Amino acid sequence: MTLDFKKDWLPHLISVAVFYALIVAYFSPLVFNNEVIFQTDILKWEASAKELMDFREATGEEGLWTNSMFGGMPGYFISMDFPGDITNAVVSILTLGLPHPINGLFLGMVAMYVLLLSFGVRPAFAAVGSVAFVFNSFNFLSLAAGHNAKIWAECLIPVILAGIHLALNKKRLLGSAIMALGLMLQFKFNHVQITYYTLIICLIYVLVWMAMNWKKEGLPALGKTIGFLAIAAILSVGANIGRLATAYEYSTYSTRGAVTLETKEAGLDKEYAFGWSNGILESLTLLVPDFYGGGSATPLPEGSALEKAMRSNGIDPSQINSFVANAPTYWGDQPFTGGPIYGGVILVFLAILGIWAAPKETLITFGSIIILSLVLSWGKNLSSINYFLFDYLPAYNKFRAVSMALGMTQFAIPVLGMIALERTVADKKLKPLLIASASTCGLILILALGAGLFRFSAMGDQNYPDWLVDALRADRKSMLQASAWRSLGFMAAALALIYFTLKEKISDLVLGAGLFVLVLLDLWMINRPYLNEDSFQKSPSKAYFAETPAEAEIQKDNSYYRVLDLNEGITQAGKASYRFHAIGGYHGAKMRRYQDLIDYRINPELSAFIAKAQEGDFDYQSLRSLNMLNTKYIMAGNAANAVFENPEANGAAWVPREIIKVDTNEEEMEVIGEMNAAFAATINTLEYPNISAGAGRVELKSHQPNKLVYEVNMEKTGLVVFSEIFYPVGWTATVDGAESEIIRTNYLLRGLQIPEGSHEVVFEFAPKSYYATKTPMIIFQYLIILSLFAGVYLTIRESNGRVEG
Repeated sequence: MTLDFKKDWLPHLISVAVFYALIVAYFSPLVFNNEVIFQTDILKWEASAKELMDFREATGEEGLWTNSMFGGMPGYFISMDFPGDITNAVVSILTLGLPHPINGLFLGMVAMYVLLLSFGVRPAFAAVGSVAFVFNSFNFLSLAAGHNAKIWAECLIPVILAGIHLALNKKRLLGSAIMALGLMLQFKFNHVQITYYTLIICLIYVLVWMAMNWKKEGLPALGKTIGFLAIAAILSVGANIGRLATAYEYSTYSTRGAVTLETKEAGLDKEYAFGWSNGILESLTLLVPDFYGGGSATPLPEGSALEKAMRSNGIDPSQINSFVANAPTYWGDQPFTGGPIYGGVILVFLAILGIWAAPKETLITFGSIIILSLVLSWGKNLSSINYFLFDYLPAYNKFRAVSMALGMTQFAIPVLGMIALERTVADKKLKPLLIASASTCGLILILALGAGLFRFSAMGDQNYPDWLVDALRADRKSMLQASAWRSLGFMAAALALIYFTLKEKISDLVLGAGLFVLVLLDLWMINRPYLNEDSFQKSPSKAYFAETPAEAEIQKDNSYYRVLDLNEGITQAGKASYRFHAIGGYHGAKMRRYQDLIDYRINPELSAFIAKAQEGDFDYQSLRSLNMLNTKYIMAGNAANAVFENPEANGAAWVPREIIKVDTNEEEMEVIGEMNAAFAATINTLEYPNISAGAGRVELKSHQPNKLVYEVNMEKTGLVVFSEIFYPVGWTATVDGAESEIIRTNYLLRGLQIPEGSHEVVFEFAPKSYYATKTPMIIFQYLIILSLFAGVYLTIRESNGRVEG
């Protein structure tokens, strides 16, 4: 087989080089200056992972359990490594050494390029679709927020679908291996919600393809292909069996799993799950980015209506500058947003062109994905459909932030658009272009000229005086109109290029280059306000975690205790986890029982305590739940005098004098809010019928994330309560080397029935979901790499055979 370098290699090498250069150019501070993006979520993750990473560095082992947040929880979703895992090396090779997390964007462009080539799109057009897929604002806003796993999972969708497409088109081994590789890496980044959406995309694609081609292909051939893909899926699951097994194990006991309180529903409640529901009209930001006013804190230009109104009302200039630089211009349905979800007016136009120009199979497949993803993103704003799906679609009630479904939209639009462009240019049909352009331009013109029809009212407007709200509404209207005219300008430029190509005035290469520049310029300009030079810092963690006088004061105490940080709130308090065993934390999947305790006990108790404390009455005894969690310190600020030591904290472990028997979780929740846990403990008699109260004392001798050692002296056989979170899988307890059953007491703490006398008690965390799966996982990873090499080899040999024949 003879390859023409100029024809067969050069266009692709140029495209990959351009993709690489674009990532380097946009993120040059990260690549050249060793700076990083200031990502609040990543900083909070760093705090939560520090204990586990320090333990790994010190011992070479995995802690797997962290005490640094929410009283203690598995570290599966926080920081967990597997010896011999080759996925990091695979990522480094595929992304040519680019640093995390921007390496995912580069791979996403290359992956989309390969996918579009496999659909028969010429290289010049495939490059346009690739830059549109990656540079959409969905990815860049996610990157600014620190949602790195989401971006990686999103950018791997084209790899997975390209593999499926190749397998369905006679390249079974190669396609299945590529799918397995993409799915293996997507599982690695552990963003289950995006993987769920990926499954939806793949199911739609396969079902439509089979419906259109089953007669031509024949059922035996289809069955063989599906068999190959099924094996690929099994391999990818096997290559992540440790991650998936631990995640599945934990999901049962997390807020995504079964209820504990009998009055609650399984999974997430609807209000929480649909909190970030995209407005139905908000989908128009795909076409006109500032339709809903941009982000929740958007800088307004000089001379804005807001600035003028504030000046005329005598507001201090410094306050004006601060408010105008972070103006609440967003007036959509979500609680807040970092910015608009925009994929480029040109790509939306080309996707609309696909209604008339794309092949029927392509239109049904990717049109269905677009429509479904928009419907899912509307959430509670289309409750008649989405509440039904939430209740009955398998596992769908495990996810929140349904606006994330727009990631599917941003994937499908470039694919449909580029295939439509390819068909339009190949067939040289002008009519579909004119119909699509008239429809798109007409809609944009309506938005520009009819902007006055909208109210431009936001949920937070009631917090401002009428004169300021009127100014805000005027600026929101101006933003919509300016954005619409801007979109119309890019649309007109793209339309002219396509028109002159169809008239054979310019070449398709010029068209591709022109569209590439237009799409890149359009998206670059939209993303820049949200992710720019100011987003990078030399060492944000150094400043973010700089020790405060309050933290220094607490660290004088070397004993074992927990800290409650009131500076951020219990479920947003990621910072305290950096130095302390924290009551709060920042994580999307807390343990179910701990969330129950927050909702029903900690929050009410804390509110009552603060109200009394403001009057000078520090009623520490009323903090019954926090006391049993050994909360020795409360931080109410950063100053040294903002630290309050709680004299009623129960300590690491104790022997209660009384056992209070309960029959239900609800009864137990009520009782722990009334009893003094230092002297009494609850036991569910249906689970543990023969537990008695004893007498004695307990001392914690040593502690690590996965191991705690106690010295217990019992004067009388009975229950010992440990101020550690009960987790029914993975923890074992031994008394003088003999294993003993761990008892759940006080709703979510651990207990042991210990006999009279002196004993050594050891708790160890060694979950089989990790230790029994880590070796098979590595074997499956190598099998995928070997199958990929075999697929490439056989494909090349087959191509040589066809040429020679």
